[in-house]
Amino acid sequence: MEMLLGTTPAVFIGLTVILFGGAAFMTGQALAETWRPLWHALPYTVLLAAGARFLTYALFEGALLSLSGYVITLVILLAICLAAYRMTQARRMVVQYPWLYERAGLFGWRDKS
Repeated sequence: MEMLLGTTPAVFIGLTVILFGGAAFMTGQALAETWRPLWHALPYTVLLAAGARFLTYALFEGALLSLSGYVITLVILLAICLAAYRMTQARRMVVQYPWLYERAGLFGWRDKS
């Protein structure tokens, strides 16, 4: 597992999932709140993943140039960012247009009939 992640699982979970996952969540919220297109999430999460890999290397002596570790970090952060984007977008649509839409689960909305 350490070879795949480029660090220990505890460091990966603490730094990538908790610390940078929170940053990815706030990034997704900010993108949805300002009505930015969804593709803007990709460059931001690429930079967040690079930052997570650098801090893994600098603070915990992890592998800086671990391609598999970077890709796994990128996929996890992108998933968190996209989930936050969709949740915030669904909430915004229902709050901003209450006469048109009603909530349909955590990630969606539907027309009022």
